[in-house]
Amino acid sequence: MNHLVAPSMLSADFSNLQKDIEMVNRSDADWFHLDVMDGVFVPNISFGIPVVEAIAKYAKKPLDVHLMIVEPVKYVDAFYKAGAAVINVHYEACLHLHSTIQKIKSLGVKAGVTLNPHTPVSSLEEIVEDLDLVMLMSVNPGFGGQKFIENTIDKTRRLKELISRKNSRALIEIDGGVNFETGKRLLDAGADVLVAGSFVFGANDPVDTIAKLKTL
Repeated sequence: MNHLVAPSMLSADFSNLQKDIEMVNRSDADWFHLDVMDGVFVPNISFGIPVVEAIAKYAKKPLDVHLMIVEPVKYVDAFYKAGAAVINVHYEACLHLHSTIQKIKSLGVKAGVTLNPHTPVSSLEEIVEDLDLVMLMSVNPGFGGQKFIENTIDKTRRLKELISRKNSRALIEIDGGVNFETGKRLLDAGADVLVAGSFVFGANDPVDTIAKLKTL
């Protein structure tokens, strides 16, 4: 499978969001990545259901919704109805992770689990076979534009080994500090999906930057 690229709309221009949505539609990007933050699970507040609905209205590619919130299971239905094609919850936020994943899958959308930088890959030993996606945070969650955490390369390799050993079909997604250099190394380590925010939206030519990320 060719790897996927998912521009993070957290770095888009919220004063002219439709323009950036249309740019992603035109580009070689595969998904829209949407970071939903509640100011409790992470020290920042981003956007919620109305903004996801607004993006869904114009987006021509699947919405990859990353719930950086406490008790995400309470909101799974709402984000599904808002247009999510992928719903990603944090391992650290789910007391009953298995039932949360089953709830997401019952809606017919892809179910993902995200690991914070300090959470070991081995945490997923008992559930990775049920997942469509595992996302590794390669920065501390909450803010865009942070420096890439170098250990993510080895962590990606360990996750790839776990997925292979458990015969899981889960894709490996990486979020944070992705550029041409880190992106290539992550792909070589086994990543399948690259999330890029400020690197894409801060570029002089975002469409060209996405195209180059696709051809790494």
